[in-house]
Amino acid sequence: MDHSAHQTGTAHDPAAHEGHHGHADHAMSHGAHGRVSWAMAAKATLHCLTGCAIGEILGMVIGTALMWGNVPTMALAITLAFLFGYSFTLFAVRRAGLDFKTAIKVALAADTVSIAVMEIVDNTIIALTPGAMDAHLSDGLFWFALLGGFAVAFLITTPVNKWMIGRGKGHAVVHAYH
Repeated sequence: MDHSAHQTGTAHDPAAHEGHHGHADHAMSHGAHGRVSWAMAAKATLHCLTGCAIGEILGMVIGTALMWGNVPTMALAITLAFLFGYSFTLFAVRRAGLDFKTAIKVALAADTVSIAVMEIVDNTIIALTPGAMDAHLSDGLFWFALLGGFAVAFLITTPVNKWMIGRGKGHAVVHAYH
């Protein structure tokens, strides 16, 4: 992946990342795709997980409050997880000056696989935890299954993100625009 030119046509200076929020360790990987730190992969995964968790919890709360069944509640939670997951990246790249159409493309390229893996893992854990699908928001089992699912999803998604970033895919796409 060539980071020598940006949307504005200016040269890319990895050293410029030194003070940039949470991106000092990205400078190392810009030159060689194979050298991606676990810390960088974990940060990308945590960024993605934050949006997913907000969306998924909100979806579960809304579905439960409306007394929907499991399937519509999970569908809403997954939809909102993707929406919030993408929105974190979308807002960041819009602040960097990308037009809306390009920003959407970058967010989709950066986060789709990460969010999909997280949602598959998290929702599988919730579905397989006995009683979790029928637990209410006030039940410890609901929160144990949900938060446990997020933790396992983080552990499984981090190596996926490390592999993708190392090949100039996933979260690495975002760094071409700041």
